[in-house]
Amino acid sequence: MTRSKRKWVAKNGEFELGALLGGCLPNLHCIPFSSPTGGELEYSLINQITDMPHRTELYQDVPSTCWPIVYSPGYNITFMGLEKLHPFDAGKWGKVINFLKEEKLIADDMIVAAREATEEDLLVVHTRRYLNRLKWSFVVATITEIPPVLFLPNFLVQRKVLKPLRTQTGGTIMAGKLAVDRGWAINVGGGFHHCSSDKGGGFCAYADITLSIKFLFERVEGVSRATIIDLDAHQGNGHERDFMYDNRVYIMDVYNRYIYPGDGFAKRAIKRKIELDWGTEDKEYLQKVEMHVAGALNELRPDVVIYNAGTDILDGDPLGGLAISPQGIVKRDEIVFRAARTHRVPILMVTSGGYQKRTARIIADSILNLHSLGLIDKNLATGEAKSSEVELMLRTTPLLEATQLPV
Repeated sequence: MTRSKRKWVAKNGEFELGALLGGCLPNLHCIPFSSPTGGELEYSLINQITDMPHRTELYQDVPSTCWPIVYSPGYNITFMGLEKLHPFDAGKWGKVINFLKEEKLIADDMIVAAREATEEDLLVVHTRRYLNRLKWSFVVATITEIPPVLFLPNFLVQRKVLKPLRTQTGGTIMAGKLAVDRGWAINVGGGFHHCSSDKGGGFCAYADITLSIKFLFERVEGVSRATIIDLDAHQGNGHERDFMYDNRVYIMDVYNRYIYPGDGFAKRAIKRKIELDWGTEDKEYLQKVEMHVAGALNELRPDVVIYNAGTDILDGDPLGGLAISPQGIVKRDEIVFRAARTHRVPILMVTSGGYQKRTARIIADSILNLHSLGLIDKNLATGEAKSSEVELMLRTTPLLEATQLPV
């Protein structure tokens, strides 16, 4: 229900609410507006009246023995070779996990198993009209940029293409709560930053970033401000459109100014916009990232950071058009996590775009580097640190005096 004006009836100096939404509020005596017992007064409802959040399987307790790393084998898209018709490596998420296992950082029983987002979960952000459009194969073919999908029965499209994306979306929502509980979380998939509530595109069918933030706002006490740091090579026009008029969300976006999507309207939502030229290299890129991440977190201290860590900035990426080295990507992630730790802000990382086979190895190397530096502290992901202690560390420890970069 949106904000509205209601007629209230004065009776013996007290207000009693008449019929609301076709019924009575609990513990209130309903009397007709025409009642002779009192005069009519107009009263503006101050707070928006909303339904209680729906029941979801995505916000369940996670064993303390699990790291806040979210993944499911269901992330990977494999069907008759169709996934090879798009430059995106539709199996990179499983490769990242395999690399981390090889390095003995994690094991299967230490990973949080992602759950598929249900229709009710998706309706927190998406319109029903948009979700119904996904029942047409040609719509999905357009969004995923895989033309042969057009000729598949939609039940196959749902099972083989959209279900993996819904599972990654569920993983991002789950990782949002984990980040707040543990101080950090990584969804090995997700980052569908071109999708908004009513439109998909660029291989993004569900607005997982928007959903993770909306879930936190609705369900987690103390989370009322969020900062999105979008460092994918492409502009994140989906979440920008979703949060265009929401001052609770601060968006920083660093992207190649010359490539898709070039969404001028969505750019109006960006609070800190850094547009890059073709072939931008490590030195310039990392200087700008470090300066502006610090500036963003100094400008508005959020309750959570959502970090869209696309690897399509890698030199040679067929779509990104930038020239960042593997070492530059690892350093970039380090800069963002260090800034979040310095400011005592929980951080959720999603992996987003990256269109070369070697990006899985780079993502794994970056996670290993974060661990080696203590920026993803193992203790915070085990029984040695309870969520209350994480809360204390992140929210109540006085900030250390530090020399800040110019903003």
